[in-house]
Amino acid sequence: MTNPASPMGSCTLVGAGPGDPEPLTIKALKAIEAATVLLVDDLVSDEIVALAKPGCRVIYVGKRGGCKSTPQAFIEKLMITEVRKAERVVRLKGGDPFIFGRGGEEVEHLREAGIEPMVVNGITSGLAAVTSLNVPLTHREHAHGVVFVTGHAQPGDSGTDWRALAATARSAKLTLVIYMGVSGAARIQEELLSGLPASTPVAVVQNASLPSQRHLATTLARLAQDIAQAGMASPSVIVVGEVTACLALAAQHPAAQGRVA
Repeated sequence: MTNPASPMGSCTLVGAGPGDPEPLTIKALKAIEAATVLLVDDLVSDEIVALAKPGCRVIYVGKRGGCKSTPQAFIEKLMITEVRKAERVVRLKGGDPFIFGRGGEEVEHLREAGIEPMVVNGITSGLAAVTSLNVPLTHREHAHGVVFVTGHAQPGDSGTDWRALAATARSAKLTLVIYMGVSGAARIQEELLSGLPASTPVAVVQNASLPSQRHLATTLARLAQDIAQAGMASPSVIVVGEVTACLALAAQHPAAQGRVA
């Protein structure tokens, strides 16, 4: 337990969005500018880190699927230690802290240490990816809802039941937004085909919102094959559903940009 007389700092979990600094919220910008310690995820852009005030201590605690990462327990311990030193800590996370950002785990550990954090939302890559292509996630005629789902399972966890999800998506007209699914695309494709037509439109967006963004418009039948041929890699978002059908038409327009397959 901390000494009640000891000064305490604060901790704010800030969503930095998919990379482009312009969609940051005003609240996120104020938190970054006020920070004395910035704990930065791997996918946060240099332009966003540069918004911190001079003298702010920046600590990179990279976490990225498929790569060597800073242990989560170490990050949580570091957050608590710095708050107890009366620092204004900002945990700067790619996307949104509460959408596959492990923000929930960090809030739990902070509360156990007697620290009540603040959370500032950011634009999640699953939304930014389709918005950059002028594709909606929901549509009155084509998609009555959207499911955000991870394609990456923890060790010892069977992960998402793709067959059940495919059946639900077809009957309920849902768009599927799959994070961290590129490396497992072949398995995901095979199991989704148990309940969705092979002709189901799919979009894959890599580096959403960044100058290096590119996208692939394909079908569920060709998903894994086209990802491999196009060399699509992490970080990418896979969007499955009729809302992406417009990409095939857009690619025929002379102004179409970024289509790689």
